[in-house]
Amino acid sequence: MKYVSILVPENAVIEAIADPFYMFEVVNQVLESSGKPPFFKMQLVGLSKEVKLNGGLFSVRTDFLLKDVKRSDLIIVPSLNGDIKKALELNKGLVPWIIEQYRNGAELASLCVGSFLLAYTGLLDGKKCSTHWNAINEFRVMFPNVKVEDGNIITEEDNIYSSGGANSYWNLLVYLVEKYIDRKTAILAAKLFAIDINREGQSQFMVFQGQKQHTDNVIKQAQEFIEMNFQNKITVGELADKFAIGRRSFERRFKKATNNTTVEYMHRVKMEAAKRSFETSRKSITEVMFDIGYSDPKAFRNTFRRIAGLTPIEYRNKYNKEAAGLMNK
Repeated sequence: MKYVSILVPENAVIEAIADPFYMFEVVNQVLESSGKPPFFKMQLVGLSKEVKLNGGLFSVRTDFLLKDVKRSDLIIVPSLNGDIKKALELNKGLVPWIIEQYRNGAELASLCVGSFLLAYTGLLDGKKCSTHWNAINEFRVMFPNVKVEDGNIITEEDNIYSSGGANSYWNLLVYLVEKYIDRKTAILAAKLFAIDINREGQSQFMVFQGQKQHTDNVIKQAQEFIEMNFQNKITVGELADKFAIGRRSFERRFKKATNNTTVEYMHRVKMEAAKRSFETSRKSITEVMFDIGYSDPKAFRNTFRRIAGLTPIEYRNKYNKEAAGLMNK
């Protein structure tokens, strides 16, 4: 039997506490219906017997205080709400226990921006991690020693698991069911909860907002210039000359500030413009391609798929049903 300790932190997202409990409970029921013993033993644990969430609208009663937990094989770190720095300060009392349990052999799994609390322990330093796509920039600033993965639904390293944004944690829960029990049970769980078990990334949901949470004002000006002139062909050399910086120095500073090469940043700005056009207009794929400054259909398709996680046709069909219907007639 696997003892699963689901943390109940202050400022937690209540669904990220209830959903793993429910998932493992249903898996136990599935196993028992086929004559097998239950596999998961769930326990809600925290620093107090009752934790009020959503401004006191809900409260969760824990089964055990941390000091009374006898065994933890897997610790679930749920997503957090509101101001992240404030949430971390409120929950710093959980950190020594998480570290101790991991050193004693427990596995750890963070759901969505629960990754911030997991990273706060220091256990993710030097390791890869997933988090919500909209929190990646803030995460990198707060935890520069963690290798946060762009667009990944699930990451796993040294018995530490993390999931991407929002409902992506269902994919991590199914993944854990497959790892601990078998694929047959995981597939059944995925069907019961209507989860796409083969979903590999969150790229299709990402909105590129430009990584400007840095202090290099010249690079910020370069980013703004790229964003205002994405339809045009701009070279790195031209940008370096415009801002009176040597090319090598410019590229080094750009990468350090934005975590993207200059060329990759240009591609991402262009693809974000293409995504918005597919979502809101009736333009053909070729028209959108020309609008953002591409002339090679293959290069456009490959770049779009790499960044958005879908082909241009798949993306338009998914997010603009009206345009897709007209184009497909």
